[in-house]
Amino acid sequence: MRVRQMTTAYLFHEGDVLMIKRSSSRIFNFEFWSGVGGHMEPEEINDPNGAALREIYEESGIAKQEIKDFSLRYILVRLKDDEIRQQYIYFGRTDRKDCTPSDEGELFWIKQEELTRLHMSTLNRLMLEDYFRNPGSTDVKIGTIAAGDNGEPYIQWAALKDPMVF
Repeated sequence: MRVRQMTTAYLFHEGDVLMIKRSSSRIFNFEFWSGVGGHMEPEEINDPNGAALREIYEESGIAKQEIKDFSLRYILVRLKDDEIRQQYIYFGRTDRKDCTPSDEGELFWIKQEELTRLHMSTLNRLMLEDYFRNPGSTDVKIGTIAAGDNGEPYIQWAALKDPMVF
């Protein structure tokens, strides 16, 4: 079974969040929204933070030194066909609102209350809903998507904590 590792970052500027509107992907042939990010390069497998910062710079022109309070908040895991997808989600702030054009899609600053109304993956929408339900939390959460008895998707959350046992 293959493993695909990705990073995504959500940068805030006051009440807005930097989002990218992608016209399609390797997987989907339709328009959708996401945070800035992409696949980790082989040399980045042990450095998702570095991969996220590289993706931010490549897609927006915003450099590491222009980002504050950048931290890992979620690790999302899902099975898609014969592939395990692992996504590291970071959040941060920036005072810079201008961005360079991206080859990956169009960049927009979106009001945070409008985010979950955008056409995005269910996994990312549910993660953002959790993020806004728990303001101020510094936990890193691991989430896996599942379907309830009614067929509706939900995420099973666990806080990533060291149990201090052998």
